[in-house]
Amino acid sequence: MADLTAENSEKAIGVFDSGLGGLTCVAELIKLMPSENIIYFGDIARVPYGTRSRETILEYARQDVNFIKSHDVKMIIAACGTVSSIAGTSKDFAGDIPFTGVVIPAVQAACAATKSGRIGVIGTSATIRSGAYGKAIRNIRQDAVIIGNSCTMFVPMVENGITAADDIVVKEMVRRYLKPIKDENVDVLILGCTHYPILRDAIAEYMGEGVTLISSGAEAAKHTMNMLASRNLLSDRTEAGTVSYYTSDSSELFEANARSFIGDSLKGSVTQISIDELSRI
Repeated sequence: MADLTAENSEKAIGVFDSGLGGLTCVAELIKLMPSENIIYFGDIARVPYGTRSRETILEYARQDVNFIKSHDVKMIIAACGTVSSIAGTSKDFAGDIPFTGVVIPAVQAACAATKSGRIGVIGTSATIRSGAYGKAIRNIRQDAVIIGNSCTMFVPMVENGITAADDIVVKEMVRRYLKPIKDENVDVLILGCTHYPILRDAIAEYMGEGVTLISSGAEAAKHTMNMLASRNLLSDRTEAGTVSYYTSDSSELFEANARSFIGDSLKGSVTQISIDELSRI
């Protein structure tokens, strides 16, 4: 009889996001587990998800997960704060395949890091409306004070390359969105959207040295490594793994913008798929 654990361990890790933000999670996966193969899907044609209705977000998430599952992966990461907040760890999407979003890993890291119990959360409108981060934090620390704010313009800024810490637009948007949180003297800030670490320098400068920033994508990557290890599903390969990128918009546009998220690690094929194809899977 074939060793199914050994066979499954050589399958790829599947990652999806509404756009390019999930590449911050991919970059961390490559750093932590360089021998793993990765399938990434960025739904750039429909970004951002955070301004959509709950029903639309769930339908997009279902299509994204089905596309990732079509590649016979061993684990799925919803590297999207919006999907993670709305769908949670729903088995309705992944079935028997190990699945994680970004909310729980980020919350666990934040609760471990905070000294005062005052935790800030920034995310898309849908993420903040869902209250998912607040509920998860209170499951761990009931006395926590949680200050959240939606940052509507952050995703469009990042997707269009407006990210420099000294850019006047970046500075003003960071100040506008983060002032209510800074005024509450938080000591930890969860970047509840995987696009936001690209603005990390500007956010860190504004919030000051006394505030620990938690990257939801990076924490999801660490959580994934632990989940795979606990299931004996880490790859035994000695050579570097491969990354295959898929996008619902132009592959040339994807490549042009992706390097700001993943740097020189963008090595692998980029394939465009249509929205019609997604809806049929």
